[in-house]
Amino acid sequence: MNFPLYAAVSFVLAFLLVPLLLRLGRALAFFTTVQERECVVFELFGKVRLALDEPGLHFPWLRMGPFAALVPFFGQRRHVDLRLDQTYLRSQAVNSEEGAPMGIGVWCEMYVSDPVSYLYRNIDPRGSLRANIANATVRSLSNMKLERMLEDRHAMSHAVREEVSEKSQEWGFKLGSVYIRKVHFRDEAMISQIEQKVVNRLRQVTAAIQQDGVNRVNVIGSTAERQAAIEFARAAAMRPEIVGAALAGIASEPAICEALFEVLETQRLLDNPGLGITLIPVDGGLLAQLAAARTLDARP
Repeated sequence: MNFPLYAAVSFVLAFLLVPLLLRLGRALAFFTTVQERECVVFELFGKVRLALDEPGLHFPWLRMGPFAALVPFFGQRRHVDLRLDQTYLRSQAVNSEEGAPMGIGVWCEMYVSDPVSYLYRNIDPRGSLRANIANATVRSLSNMKLERMLEDRHAMSHAVREEVSEKSQEWGFKLGSVYIRKVHFRDEAMISQIEQKVVNRLRQVTAAIQQDGVNRVNVIGSTAERQAAIEFARAAAMRPEIVGAALAGIASEPAICEALFEVLETQRLLDNPGLGITLIPVDGGLLAQLAAARTLDARP
């Protein structure tokens, strides 16, 4: 066999025949691969023959024998996802102890724990588990005090988790974490009333804060005015003492005292707007009499 023919045969075997053989082996269940968090269930003649949940390459013929080749014709091979799943139940209707219509949003995790029961015990295990969680929410959270319902979500989540029926495990689904994410009012009229009350309360608080600020400012202003009045009164009381002390010092010198009183008397005369002053020489005897007579005539 020459080299070109050998290369052509190798090409046919490597790129055509080998993939066909692998596809045929997979179709006849000679081997199968299982991914992470996955289970492969082999069903033959209406009965589960094999369930593989360990990741890797498996050979069903070693465990089922030649019956594995009959699965594609008289049975089926089903893949079940074992990964963690999440779901959210919106606005589950419950009533508080006070009669308020409330809505509860429940977030939960779930995963397939038994693939065979998941496939054959219940036609809709996911929907059944959601209905189970919804019923558990209504049973465990109804008639709870409104204050506790709005604040204590951890206890509510634990109560729902404990209330979920064990029947869900028989369906192959197992419930993981449960958390109450949202608690809200369902009555629009009640929501409007609460909003109005909150707005009124905010207005009252704002007005109280403003009035308290005005009162504090008035107290500070009154305190400042009182202290200023006290200091001015103290200064006014000290002025006579200072003037008296100065006059006492002046009175100890008779000449200074006499000169001061003369100056003060002269200043007082000059400050009187209704008083006229006529200067007369020392030797003007007749002039003094004429001035005095004129002053008497001018009086009313």
